Amino acid sequence: MDDIYKENQVSRRQFLKYTAAVSAATAGAGWLAGCALNPVTGEKQLMMVSREQEIGIDKNQSPFQFSSDYGVTQDSRVNYYVADIGKKVVPYVHRKDMPYNFQCVNAVYVNAYAFPGGTIAVTRGILLKLDNEAQLAALLGHELGHVNARHSAQQMSKGQLSSLLVGGLAMAAGSRSSDLGDLTQQLGALGQGLLLSKYSRDNEREADELGNEYMVRSGYSTTGFVDLMEILNSLHKEAASSVQVLFSTHPMSSERLESARERGNGRYAKSKTLPLNRDRYMDSIASLRQKEKGIVLLQQGEKSMGAKEYDKAQHSFQEALKSMDDDYTAHVLMAKCMMARKNPRQALVHSQNAQQLYPMEAQGYQVAGDANLSLKRWADAYREYDKCEDLLPGNPHLKFLKGYCQDKNGQIKPAAQNYADYLKVTNYAPNQYSKFAYSRLKTWGYAK
Repeated sequence: MDDIYKENQVSRRQFLKYTAAVSAATAGAGWLAGCALNPVTGEKQLMMVSREQEIGIDKNQSPFQFSSDYGVTQDSRVNYYVADIGKKVVPYVHRKDMPYNFQCVNAVYVNAYAFPGGTIAVTRGILLKLDNEAQLAALLGHELGHVNARHSAQQMSKGQLSSLLVGGLAMAAGSRSSDLGDLTQQLGALGQGLLLSKYSRDNEREADELGNEYMVRSGYSTTGFVDLMEILNSLHKEAASSVQVLFSTHPMSSERLESARERGNGRYAKSKTLPLNRDRYMDSIASLRQKEKGIVLLQQGEKSMGAKEYDKAQHSFQEALKSMDDDYTAHVLMAKCMMARKNPRQALVHSQNAQQLYPMEAQGYQVAGDANLSLKRWADAYREYDKCEDLLPGNPHLKFLKGYCQDKNGQIKPAAQNYADYLKVTNYAPNQYSKFAYSRLKTWGYAK
C-alpha cells in the first residue's frame, strides 16, 4: 500500500493547482454537446448537455435528494397512486422517450420537483395541501413541463449549474461548518432542496403552459390547474417556513394564477366538464391524511430547528411521535434534534429506531454515525458510516468521516486511503476538510 501512495504522492503545489483547475475543467466540459432543437418549440437553442448526460445527472443526483427527503414513502398505496397519475399524463408530453418515474418522498415540507432525466417527486407535505386528482395531475404536469422544456439542461448550458458536474454531484452535499472539531451533522448531510434546480420566472411560465396542456389532454378539468395555482398563491402569501424551498426553486406570482384563469376561460374552457376525481384522491391518500396532525407537528419542529429553538423542536417532535411512533422521518428528526441539544445517547436511540423502521434508507445510519462520533465510539461510528455509504454510494464526505474514525482509532493506513480517496473524488476542493486530510497525509509521509 505504501507503494501505491508513493505513486500517487501529491505536493502542496499540485494540491493548489488541482483546486484552481476544477472550475475551468467543469466549464470546458459543457462545450462537447453544442446546439440542439428545443423539443417543445422545434427551434435551435444553445444546449451543451445531451439527453444521455441529463439521464446520467438525474441518476447520480436524485438518490441524494431522495435521502435528504427521508426516502421514498413506504406507504405503497400512496406511492403507487402518485406514479399511476404521472403515467396517465406521460403519453401527452413532448419527450416521450425519457425514463420517467414518479415518487412520493417522506419529507413534510411542501414541494414537488423534477430532475432532468425524468425523475419526479412530490412530498407528503404537498399532497396534504391538494384536494383532488386533477390538482395532482396539474402538479405532475408542471414538473413534466420542466423536463420537456429542458430547463435544467438550459441552466447547465449557461454555466448556472456547472457545479453539478463536479464529483458526481455529491460535492453539493458538502459541509457548511467552519469548525473541524464539530464533525457531527456537518459532513454528508443534505438539506432540503440542496440539489434542486432553481427555475426562472420564464421557466415557470413555460412549465405552467405545458403542464396545463398535458393534464387537460390526459382527461382532467383545467379547473384542477387553476385550483393548484390558487393554492400555491395562497401559500406564497402565507410565507410559511414549510414552503420556503418550494418558492425558492419555483418562483410564484399572481401573474401565474391569472394566466391559469385566462387559459381556463379560453382555450381550455371546454375541459371544465372533465373530472376532478376528488373522492378517488381522498381515498388514495387516506393513510396519509390520518397522519396530518403529526406531519404538521413535524413541520413546526423543523421550523423551530431552523430557528435553533431546540427545546420547542423537541416538544413538537415528541408530540408527533405520540401518534407517529412508526414514522421513520419523525425518528430521524428527533435524532437530529437530540444531536443539536448535545444529547448523542438519545440521538442514537432514535436513529436506531429509524433504522429498524426503514433499514434501506441512509439517514438513520448517518445520524447514528454522528452520535457515535460524538461519543468517541470510533469503531461504531465507522460501521454506521460504512453502511450509509453502502446504501447511498457516491458521497465523498463519507470517505472523510470513515478516514477520520480510523485516524482516531490509530488505523493509519486505511485512514490514509480514505483521506486520499476523499481528496481525489472532490478534486482537492478548497475546504477545511480537504486541508485537514492533506495535512494528515503529509504528516504520515503520503504527501509532500
